[in-house]
Amino acid sequence: MQIFVSCPPGVADLTAAELRNCGASQTREFKLGVQAEGTLEVAYRACLWSRTASRVLLPLGVFPAATQEQLYEGISSIDWQEHLNPNGTLAIDFGGASSGITHTHFGALKTKDAIVDQFRERTGERPSVQLDQPDVRIDVRLDRDRATVSLDLSGDSLHRRAYRARGVAAPLKENLAAAVLLRCGWPAIAEAGGELIDPMCGSGTLPIEAAMMALDIAPGLLRSYFGFIGWRGHDRALWDGLIEEARARREATASKRITLRGYDTDAQAVRAAIENVERAKLRGFVHIERRDLEQLARESGATSGLVVANPPYGERIGDQEQLQALYQTFGAKLREQFEGWKAAVLTGNPPLAKAIGINARRTHTLFNGRIECRLLRFDVAPGDYIGERKPPPDAAALRERPGAKMFANRLAKNIKNMQTWARRDDVDCYRVYDADMPEYAFAIDQYSNGDGERWVVVQEYAPPRTIDPKAARQRRDEALAVIPHELGLADERIFIRERRQQKDGAQYEKLDNEREYHIVREQPYRFAVNFTDYLDTGLFLDHRLTRRMVGEMARDKRFLNLFAYTGTATVHAAGGGAASSTTVDMSRTYLDWAKRNLALNNLAGPQHGFVQEDCLAWLRDQRDNARRWDLMFIDPPTHSRSKRMDQDFDVQRDHVELLTLAAQLLAPGGSIVFSNNFTRFRLDRDGLAAFDIEDIGRRTLPRDFERSPRIHACYVLRLRAQGSERAGVTENSAGKAAR
Repeated sequence: MQIFVSCPPGVADLTAAELRNCGASQTREFKLGVQAEGTLEVAYRACLWSRTASRVLLPLGVFPAATQEQLYEGISSIDWQEHLNPNGTLAIDFGGASSGITHTHFGALKTKDAIVDQFRERTGERPSVQLDQPDVRIDVRLDRDRATVSLDLSGDSLHRRAYRARGVAAPLKENLAAAVLLRCGWPAIAEAGGELIDPMCGSGTLPIEAAMMALDIAPGLLRSYFGFIGWRGHDRALWDGLIEEARARREATASKRITLRGYDTDAQAVRAAIENVERAKLRGFVHIERRDLEQLARESGATSGLVVANPPYGERIGDQEQLQALYQTFGAKLREQFEGWKAAVLTGNPPLAKAIGINARRTHTLFNGRIECRLLRFDVAPGDYIGERKPPPDAAALRERPGAKMFANRLAKNIKNMQTWARRDDVDCYRVYDADMPEYAFAIDQYSNGDGERWVVVQEYAPPRTIDPKAARQRRDEALAVIPHELGLADERIFIRERRQQKDGAQYEKLDNEREYHIVREQPYRFAVNFTDYLDTGLFLDHRLTRRMVGEMARDKRFLNLFAYTGTATVHAAGGGAASSTTVDMSRTYLDWAKRNLALNNLAGPQHGFVQEDCLAWLRDQRDNARRWDLMFIDPPTHSRSKRMDQDFDVQRDHVELLTLAAQLLAPGGSIVFSNNFTRFRLDRDGLAAFDIEDIGRRTLPRDFERSPRIHACYVLRLRAQGSERAGVTENSAGKAAR
């Protein structure tokens, strides 16, 4: 079944990850929620375990609702006796408007009338309206003269965990607090034994949510009411089993020792926080006390931890001077007491954050109610302290340097030319600069979602040892001053990576643990990309035309994707009409990413399978399998080494064995599209004599990579004939190739 899980803006990627952990087979992210496929158990687990969700909705119908008559007719078309007893209770949440329905109260009344009238006609009884904890809560949303009617399985917003006895002014919602902690990487910090301190804890939301994460406590475990409890489709045995599982997981961590502290200067807030800790059954795990910010100190010798705060925006403390002093004190205490720790501030007044005196490493946009906020994340380390090192020259001054001006002119020219081409060919993600000037050795890639949002990844090629490091730093400063200015982007949308001569398999090595994904468009598909965690983003831009060609070749074919990475070629094949696909990669992370990409494009299904395995070992195991594939895409790394592999892989040394093994699984008349990015690659045509080989490297080179014609090699291989030559592609020839 399909569910829709709503969440705060800026949080959908976190909610989608939670749903996948709950067992959802497909997730598709939107601004205010996530659409997912799964069983009733998935929906129940989302209600019980999602920390970032607001509501879990089960769609019952979608129909035209331009007029009140159409709305009434559509509501009446749903069999409400499947969901509600005739003498039960209901509540209706109504949102949006259509050309003939402009008032939500009127729309809710019309919905109620249709439901009540149906029961009267069929049973002679009618349900009654009950706003507080009804048997079923019905959600109706109007958009573009169409109505979506859903059952609200959560019944009440999931941010209400049932531990809040009372709050203080403008409390932080629990699901937003959870999102803040997840963005900060708190689960990993806690797992490593790190501590947490909130020096402005208010009613204690952040430390309580942090404790529930660290202790594996289901956020919905304390709730006694959900929207499905009175629903006629409720599976009580299933729900009771999930509750017992959650209680067992809670008991398993009862003896765990963690240290979480919350301080506040407001005595009333402290009393509320202590009461909330008690209601959350976290006494002994979360310590709350009244303490001025000036008294903030590291209580233990812990070398790692997280200091997280949601300072006042101007509501609890009135004037800017007081707030400025507050932020300054906070920054001073961080530098004085918490070197080596992580820190984070969620603020609705971003300019004040400069007073902290530490450069933010990352920023995220979140909403506390209707207030647009910035989550600023810091490494408390001297290299990031403002004023404790020589500040870089002003960006405007840097752009006035002669070299910077030449770089800016070249970049501006490239942007103009590329934008014209990209608009004409409907390309959203492309390279705008690739070391055109050797002195400014950068690759600059622009990504877009097709709706106006853009991001830029800047890859700096490491300078040779013959270049003066001071001169290299100077050019880097100049380039980083020019790039956001010429591209018209804020610094937070520009991500910088350094390309060095990589160790074996390094393209798959993790660089960070942000787990933040953005959705970009490669017409007509959408892909999840990650700009922080890996050297590559998840979408190889130079293979754009190759993927398109694979999609065109795939109609009605059985498709095999080896070394699949994030499954982008599988998406093109499935979208192109492939009868089935098999996606093989050694990494569980990348296979999950590939599944997500298929789901983003509504292409997931049982005909598309995934295999986590070393590709060469898998090919050897398939030799006695009768299954065959009509089209293969094989794009191996230059070199790979892993504990999961029997031996390391080198594309130059091993490509003959790889392709020979693959050919044994090729259906008659089938094709292999083989590519790799080893710039010195030479295809061994003698070792592949059984194939007709077509070099399509030039044909698959996109315009934005024309300056780098050796960026990839690409070939189409087809077995020459049946009979003796085909018989030669056997275990013997594969073994010979291996030797």
